Amino acid sequence: VQLQASGGGLVQAGDSLTLSCAASGQRLSMYVIGWFRQAPGKEREFLGSTMWSAGSPYYADSAKDRFTISRDRAKNTVYLKMNSLKSEDTAVYYCAAKWRTTSEYNLWGPGTLVTVSS
Repeated sequence: VQLQASGGGLVQAGDSLTLSCAASGQRLSMYVIGWFRQAPGKEREFLGSTMWSAGSPYYADSAKDRFTISRDRAKNTVYLKMNSLKSEDTAVYYCAAKWRTTSEYNLWGPGTLVTVSS
């Protein structure tokens, strides 16, 4: 499975932004897609995940109020919609994949930078 996150850019505080994670490869239905971010000088942070085939997304506590994960299986794309962006949301955002039965995300795509100006 290969992943490519896109949609980052420079936005104003309070804006909304939707990131895309395009996936390619076989047996996508067997994977879980997760969204992460890493801010300058900070550790990588898990935001949420969704199974490719079914079920509702799961969110980290830090993301559940303003972030929404959705998927479009026809386009092989998972989205991360972010609302009411704050300067502290400035980070490189990544999507990653793991096999449904494993705990570690081992497939990563290049990140996309989101910069929120206040």
